[in-house]
Amino acid sequence: MTTHADGDTTLAALAHASALVAAFFGPLLFLLLADDDDELVRENAKNALNFQIVLFIATLIAAILVFVFIGILLLPLLGVIDLIFAIIGTVKASNGEIYAYPLTPDIV
Repeated sequence: MTTHADGDTTLAALAHASALVAAFFGPLLFLLLADDDDELVRENAKNALNFQIVLFIATLIAAILVFVFIGILLLPLLGVIDLIFAIIGTVKASNGEIYAYPLTPDIV
């Protein structure tokens, strides 16, 4: 689901892109630095942080499943999923949209 909002599109896009470099620390930093009245940055950073938390949990489960050889397939797949959705989120946020990752609950 995407909705439009006014705000700094550059910071909103960087909130998604920073997840590729700094996992959940990047979106967390942008969430803490976002102005209270900048809904675009705040919501995009929250959504990126929620996705990174879910991805971290999935990575932990895949790491455990490496011992039964299923995780060997899951770990690269999770990396590709992270890359694809972070790029989609970055593009949507740069267009002024609030991007909600699919199948991601609101944790933060």
